Amino acid sequence: MTVQKTYQGLRVLELGSVIAGPFAAMIFADLGADVVKIESPNGGDDSRRVPPNLGTQSTLYQMMNRNKRSLVLDLKAERGREALLRLADSADIVIESFRPGVSDRLGIGYAALRERSPALIYCSVSAFGESPSGRGLPGYDPLIQAFVGLMSMTGDPSAPPARVAASVIDLTTGMWAAMGVMAALARRAQDGKGHYVESTLVDSGYMLLCHQISSMLATGEVPTRIGSASPIAAPYEAYRTADGWLMIAAGNDASFGRLCKALGLPELLERDEFRSNAGRIGHRHELNAILQQCLEQETSASWTTLLEAEGVPVGPVQDLDQAVQHPIMAERAMLVVPEGTAPQRASILRVPFDDARPPRLRAAPTLGEHSAEILCEIGLSTEEIDVMLSATAPATPAKKS
Repeated sequence: MTVQKTYQGLRVLELGSVIAGPFAAMIFADLGADVVKIESPNGGDDSRRVPPNLGTQSTLYQMMNRNKRSLVLDLKAERGREALLRLADSADIVIESFRPGVSDRLGIGYAALRERSPALIYCSVSAFGESPSGRGLPGYDPLIQAFVGLMSMTGDPSAPPARVAASVIDLTTGMWAAMGVMAALARRAQDGKGHYVESTLVDSGYMLLCHQISSMLATGEVPTRIGSASPIAAPYEAYRTADGWLMIAAGNDASFGRLCKALGLPELLERDEFRSNAGRIGHRHELNAILQQCLEQETSASWTTLLEAEGVPVGPVQDLDQAVQHPIMAERAMLVVPEGTAPQRASILRVPFDDARPPRLRAAPTLGEHSAEILCEIGLSTEEIDVMLSATAPATPAKKS
């Protein structure tokens, strides 16, 4: 197995926490960059304390921070800020996810670092960016899902609004941040200059809804909750079977004809209201009642076999454990056990591009694991390093008498 080395030789400083910023930096770490994760002496990244744990480390932290090195710095102290500035002098990229204005107040914002290193690429990740209306608003994945309208159109129409289970806002924000930095690297290769990149949760949320927003602006119709169905095709949703649920995506006339043949319902093709996709959408509830009565007579596996044989797009609605145990997961080599000394290490997912073979991944670092070696790299003496480490060491609880 070979390590992916697309960005070998690049140094990335990450001042991020939880998902969005760390995920962006993780992509570069997996692709060979030296990612130095700057953590506070106050327990480091908040995700270190997010359950569940494997051994003593959060599985979320393990996923987002493999292949990185951890350096503990107190950025509120002059010595810590000076160390960061010296480290930034040797960096190609800085990715930070402070609230707007915080990095500037600390003296480590884009303007300050660009003055020292004109070729530096600086990426800010935040909830709403610098816009006056959103600058001070809190930014968490579910809050943005609610804000942009995603929750209002997710779930069953008879149920409350639902959050998408995956952290889609955080993760896509991290992806956009990484793509923005990659674009800046390409520009730097042409002009030799550094660039500022901004990636926000709210922009990512709007972009996830790009075709819904375009449709609403064109028609004036506001999307509502329709469960697993699609507003642009029918039948195109999940149906109950004798033992579970089945997703059917008969999105055009040909696949609908094959579905009717496989289910033994050829008479549906003779009904005017079902002859076109538009008609089937308009009479969705009537069509679904007929299909549901038929589909609940057999198991999901039986229907999957039958419908696949007829060329109908179909698939079972699987639990997560079923999805992970499916042979496709192993064939795609998506799960990798990271290297490291910890007795318990969770299998983690590789980045799904660049090379289908599993790369060698280093386990996520313990808090401050690489502090001494990184401080040595920026030229601090042994005495200076000892002072820095003692200043950021966690306090030892007082013994009870």
